[in-house]
Amino acid sequence: MELHDKSIFELREDIVSGKISCEEVVSYFIKRCEEKKSLNAVIEIYNDAIVRAKAVDEKIKSGKEVGKLAGVPVLIKDNIFYEGKEVTCASKFMQGYVAPYSATVVKKLIAEDAVIIGRTNMDEFAMGGSCEKSCYGACHNAHGYEYVSGGSSGGSAVAVAAGLIPLAIGTDTGGSIRQPASYNGVVGIKPTYGSVSRYGIVAFASSLDQASPLTKTIKECEFVLKIIAGKDENDQTSIDNKFDIPQSKKFTLGVCKEIIEKFGSMPGYKYYDNALQKLKSEFDIKEISIPHVSNSLACYYILAPAEATSNLARFDAVKYAKRSDEAVSLDEVYTKSRTEGFGKEVKRRIMLGNFVLSSGFYEAYYGKAKKLQRLIRQEFKQAFKVCDAIILPTTTGTAFKIGEKMTDPVSMYLEDLFTVPANIAGLPALSVPYAKENGLPIGMQFMADEMKETTLFAVAEKFKQTLEEN
Repeated sequence: MELHDKSIFELREDIVSGKISCEEVVSYFIKRCEEKKSLNAVIEIYNDAIVRAKAVDEKIKSGKEVGKLAGVPVLIKDNIFYEGKEVTCASKFMQGYVAPYSATVVKKLIAEDAVIIGRTNMDEFAMGGSCEKSCYGACHNAHGYEYVSGGSSGGSAVAVAAGLIPLAIGTDTGGSIRQPASYNGVVGIKPTYGSVSRYGIVAFASSLDQASPLTKTIKECEFVLKIIAGKDENDQTSIDNKFDIPQSKKFTLGVCKEIIEKFGSMPGYKYYDNALQKLKSEFDIKEISIPHVSNSLACYYILAPAEATSNLARFDAVKYAKRSDEAVSLDEVYTKSRTEGFGKEVKRRIMLGNFVLSSGFYEAYYGKAKKLQRLIRQEFKQAFKVCDAIILPTTTGTAFKIGEKMTDPVSMYLEDLFTVPANIAGLPALSVPYAKENGLPIGMQFMADEMKETTLFAVAEKFKQTLEEN
């Protein structure tokens, strides 16, 4: 078995037992990244990765206790701070910026002796659903070079799917982990809001965003999530998620009638319907209603741009970001730097955010969106009184071709139709591989109530077993 076919559990066991050194493992995955450079998933390999691998080997040789991820190589998304390393959010506006400290997620990985070897490609400032809007160029799907990877955590998903790394960390604001996970045939989760600290993560829709792992298997995803989760004094929105153990029983899956109505005519519906038929023997299937779930996307594209507009205001080329060489006055420092620095999608969302926050439209748009968000949360709460989890598509179909939707932002936004509700409601949602069409993967998504990630993982494992038996 090749190293890239092994799980993080197998890799750790081999390293700790002395069967192979951490240095050899890290060198192997660095070479994999270089060999598959054309995918454009990895934008930098850290020059001290081997040094850190040797340090893990020394720790093992000296007989010291090692962490849960001892020697496991990791890639992180390019919006996560790692002290002393460049972080650009895939934007030329931030090129050259060096992280002054490490994100809590990074600290927790290092505390368990993981070796972070580099950073992955993404949509600029995590605004996009295809990983085409990057100053480094488009990231290519692991199963079809001419197809998008999904976004904004496209590089992280492709790196895991292509065997460049056994574990990658991404961020999910409206489906930015689950959508590329679906397109590339890997596992990705958006945990309960606050479960993972956002300290040291450049997030521009901060009431919606979460960091979490992408892995090849459900068990690996659960294992890593529990390592990086937890209350953090540096992030006042963080929570202490206890990850309660679910009772052993026959799970009830909710099927949202509004989702069926919305999804019935779309290409991916056949996979969703097929899955439901296979699951009837092992799950109790119950129809539920979440009346305003179909309004989640509209709600998201008011709230997220509004927060992004506010958070991006600090990028004025005075304290943050690169300054235009053409600027000769203070006014031009602002205007020319932001004009040159931000890409089209970021500018589009800044304009949209400014509009919905303007004095004449604030209550009509932003105020109503916040009320709708509360209503959607309440409707999900009611739904989870009668089911353990909700099954819904991750995406409307398989990955589309690179360039296909670049001039149609509305069509691009619709790709988040089924992932956005979890972020609006602050709920955990998990995408797992389900099927393939013409060689391209498509995932299935499960949602659970707040802090019910363990139930979510158990449901997903049962789903996987049921499919294997059928």
